Amino acid sequence: MLTVIGIDPHKATHLAAAVDGNGAYLGELRIKARPGGHAEVIGWARREFSGERRWAVEDERNMAGQLIRDLLAAGETVVTVPAHLAAEYRKRGRRRGKNDSIDAVAVARTALREQLPEFVLDQPSRDIKSLADYRTTLVEERVRIQNRLRDLLHQLDPDLAAAIPSGGLTRYRWLDTVAAAVTDQPGVQPAIALQLAHQCRDLTEKIKKVERDLTPLVTHAAPALLTMPGCGILTTAKIVGEIAGVRRFRTDAALAAYAGIAPLDASSGQQRHHRLNRGGNRQLNAAIYQIVITQLRNHPPARAYLDRRINAGNTWKAAVRALKRQLIRAIYNTLTRQPNQDLTPQTT
Repeated sequence: MLTVIGIDPHKATHLAAAVDGNGAYLGELRIKARPGGHAEVIGWARREFSGERRWAVEDERNMAGQLIRDLLAAGETVVTVPAHLAAEYRKRGRRRGKNDSIDAVAVARTALREQLPEFVLDQPSRDIKSLADYRTTLVEERVRIQNRLRDLLHQLDPDLAAAIPSGGLTRYRWLDTVAAAVTDQPGVQPAIALQLAHQCRDLTEKIKKVERDLTPLVTHAAPALLTMPGCGILTTAKIVGEIAGVRRFRTDAALAAYAGIAPLDASSGQQRHHRLNRGGNRQLNAAIYQIVITQLRNHPPARAYLDRRINAGNTWKAAVRALKRQLIRAIYNTLTRQPNQDLTPQTT
């Protein structure tokens, strides 16, 4: 019988809990979050559960990267479980409250009931995801500093604050203008504004550096995807990083379900109805939506498809959801047609 071992990972320790094919609790083991602990839990699983095994890891906070690599190296089957899905199954359990044991059992039962793709060790995709996530963090930090700088400028020089266009504080020219305007002003606020301007410049340089690092990785990993209208380097990086190996999805429908793009059946009696799926990988979903919006502005076939759906009686939102479904099918077909090659860029 199948045994599913759920892992609730933390920085210092991991808690592994096993359930059988019916979801019944079988046992648990707490280990150190180190290679020795990983070997211990693999040995425990092989002694106690000799049949078919599947490991389910909640890796929402990237606490279990080394554990997953060690499991795959040992020939084990691994799936990753989104935290929001595990939370739903935790609420359904008979044990109330929240602790590591309850969480690990919920993770295992989620993997038992849900159709989750197997994890594959696609290091190039993980590198792309790490860079893309790091860029997102830098951009968010820059936005926070820009907002603070604008607030100060409205107090120090309202005319200058009004003259800076939206997005202007990402440009060196406007940052130089701000720095020149506040450099000779006495007081604490001008000094803070000058420091914030320098921080904006520094973050912009880091963001551009990350984008330069992403370009060769993405170009080598998914060159065909870059030819799709509306799919640039950053959007492709997000798609490749979040999919993390398209061949772990058996069909485009499986990928659409993973992205939360496939609608959910909500029929009752004689009424046939589907509703929006608010689950799935929201980062991947957002990347697909960004391509759709770009194509609707610049790609006539996409606009024509949307118009046909609306003329057939769909609302604008329903038509966009249908376009997203068409697009993710095209992305799946594009990526699966690529040769199954080593995606690591060649160095000269």
